[in-house]
Amino acid sequence: MTDADLPRVLHIAAAVHPSLPEDAAVFAERLALYPTGCLVHEHGGAVDSYVISHPWQDAAPPALNTLLGKLPATPSTYYIHDIALMPDARGSGVANTIVKTLMAHARQNHFATITLVAVNNSARFWRKHGFEAVNDRSLAAKIASYGADARLMRATLPPA
Repeated sequence: MTDADLPRVLHIAAAVHPSLPEDAAVFAERLALYPTGCLVHEHGGAVDSYVISHPWQDAAPPALNTLLGKLPATPSTYYIHDIALMPDARGSGVANTIVKTLMAHARQNHFATITLVAVNNSARFWRKHGFEAVNDRSLAAKIASYGADARLMRATLPPA
């Protein structure tokens, strides 16, 4: 992903997550803080999917639509902030490829876990990739800001 991709990424985010809006500054900051974890997929010369991910603290997902300021000096997990695919990209295997790529990246960077907040009834997809729900009552209000069906999930990664 590059800065030039951000308008298309924002378009995809609005189309895929209309009930979970985030400011352009959130996407720009994540890209600036950890460009290695911000990827796009193109089909037919147009971006049809993206992922935003970065090192973070386990069991402490950022609140929706907030700036991070900086990444933690000693992160304890790799965090998937968002994966979004336009309808035409779904069922193509792109999502599975993205997840495998992120897991390999996390392992290569010596993370033992990868975490995310599953939204839009996606928990089943994530369970197929080894993620399990994390039930932490202290995070209930923050997770609820992502929607009624939101679930904090974590996968344990094998060593690299």
